[in-house]
Amino acid sequence: MTPAEKIRHLVDDLAIIDDPQERLAHVVARAKRLAPLPAEARTDANRVRGCVSVVWLAGEMIDGRCSFRCAADSPIVQGLLVLQCEFFSDLTPSEAAACELDPLEATGLLRNLSPTRRNGLASALNAIRAFARTHAT
Repeated sequence: MTPAEKIRHLVDDLAIIDDPQERLAHVVARAKRLAPLPAEARTDANRVRGCVSVVWLAGEMIDGRCSFRCAADSPIVQGLLVLQCEFFSDLTPSEAAACELDPLEATGLLRNLSPTRRNGLASALNAIRAFARTHAT
């Protein structure tokens, strides 16, 4: 699936929830159903700087494609990070590095967040893109 198709699918999935707070609650609940990031991945090397919350982002290459997992001490941040990770996972490093799309912006989930939270999520997005650039051929 291309990044543009992924964005369309994500926007369509969340568009059925009209209330912004309910949409955010849905994202948080969805993230809680996923397996947590293992303790051994919660290292200083995987720590995302620039976030008010404590955030870890672990990237790996699986069969030539990016795979991202994350953890945060805030349920809201965790939910939003999971969306970012899922969006960029399964893309090739070149696709992820070149992708200017932001799944949180496209879904409108950033609108009701504080500037400090938006800045932290931008730092996580930058970390995802940096990982992809490092592995792009």
